[in-house]
Amino acid sequence: MALTQVQPYLFYGGRCEEAIAFYERAVGARRDMLMRFSESPDPIPPGMLAPGFEGKVMHASFHIGEHMIMACDGSNEQEKSSGVSLAITVTTEAEVDRLFNALTEGGQATMPPGPTFWSKRFAMGTDKFGIGWMVMVPDAPGA
Repeated sequence: MALTQVQPYLFYGGRCEEAIAFYERAVGARRDMLMRFSESPDPIPPGMLAPGFEGKVMHASFHIGEHMIMACDGSNEQEKSSGVSLAITVTTEAEVDRLFNALTEGGQATMPPGPTFWSKRFAMGTDKFGIGWMVMVPDAPGA
């Protein structure tokens, strides 16, 4: 088996461009590319897209730190990622708080920042696009 990497591919149900702009502000994401369905070199099969999705994101990629995330709008508003969380490891407890607050703005805090047996500071929540996030300092308390 020649597996080289696994990358998350997230679906935003029509809000992909908004989500990427949010991640640029919240966690310093860097946009690599963005292509709309209307820019596709191949014609989109008839009936594949919901009406009005021609200008939506067919494919995008962005980086958070050194890690690439791929994303799109899907073909309709119901096509959204669920049951997925992205984990960010940082070096300071203050950075956990900053990133957690930025990512959960307009979303939901599931576990506010605090110590756990596996991390000096760990937090978990969902952003306003329904994507789960975990932010942590990797060292256990007292380690």
